[in-house]
Amino acid sequence: MNLRTGIALGALLAATTSAAVAAPGADTYKAKCQSCHGAEGTPNPGIAKAMGVKPISDPSVKSISEAQMIAETTNGKGKMPAFKGKLTDAQIKDSVNYFRSLGK
Repeated sequence: MNLRTGIALGALLAATTSAAVAAPGADTYKAKCQSCHGAEGTPNPGIAKAMGVKPISDPSVKSISEAQMIAETTNGKGKMPAFKGKLTDAQIKDSVNYFRSLGK
């Protein structure tokens, strides 16, 4: 194996390993939720004001049960659309759990 092949294989292995250890729900959260709720669970101020989105660190958000967050994500709440029929139940649960993990 030459040096270039070794470097290419190392890069491929690193990319594969990173994808394999990504938290369940992270990809769904990034694709469907992050634009309003923020990459780290903190919305940008404009979105927060316009949409009424609170950060994961807000006590009122932290007090919402997992089941209630799943129901709100499934059925929609306020300006947040319903994801029923757009995401599977497992995707909704995983993205909710990922969002909740941002507050820890």
